[in-house]
Amino acid sequence: MRRKITIAIDGYSSCGKSTIAKGVAKKLGYIFIDSGAMYRAVTLYCMENKIIKSGKFKEQDIIAALENIDLEFKANPQTHLSEIYLNGKNVEKDIRGMDVSNMVSPISAIKEVRTKVIALQRELGRSKGIVMDGRDIGTNVFPDAELKLFMTADENVRVQRRWKELQSKGVNVSVEEVKKNIAERDHEDTHREHNPLRKANDAVVLDNTHLTMEEQLNFAMKLAKERSGA
Repeated sequence: MRRKITIAIDGYSSCGKSTIAKGVAKKLGYIFIDSGAMYRAVTLYCMENKIIKSGKFKEQDIIAALENIDLEFKANPQTHLSEIYLNGKNVEKDIRGMDVSNMVSPISAIKEVRTKVIALQRELGRSKGIVMDGRDIGTNVFPDAELKLFMTADENVRVQRRWKELQSKGVNVSVEEVKKNIAERDHEDTHREHNPLRKANDAVVLDNTHLTMEEQLNFAMKLAKERSGA
């Protein structure tokens, strides 16, 4: 009998982590948790409440705001995917804009923000049977996850993917802006003091520069079935 496992997917921005995580979760009947959405929701709250002004903020103000932030995931009845709610409001679409993207890395680098979000993530994963993607899931949130994937891809490929994604959503942004955003996020994610982005020693690397979505999904599913005893 197949046992339920925890699947941790880490990697650089715009590598398609969420897409693969959603696909694997759907095939296995697992719960998908977008950990990045949680940090984006915190960032959105701080922007909407003028705690972040013109890209500037005081760390102590962010920390003080945390007690007023409630995050939860609810399943969308149409897509059957989990969507994030901030203080009772669905903000799944609101958190995806470039304004939030440009601020999420410095906000997520704050120790107290990470402590709050990681505690929520661990609570969500207590019963296993989840797929979670992010930056430090396999190294810090779920170091004992049965399957850890570390995703990467050529930077130019990531830029084009992200730009096309934003264009499809009606976000008017240049390729240069996207490239700058990705480069800055890569640097901040890998150089932050608390739990920086890095490959776990037991993670399997998935470089999807030249892979189709089907090939990536097949690769991940093969590993998932092996680790779950199928």
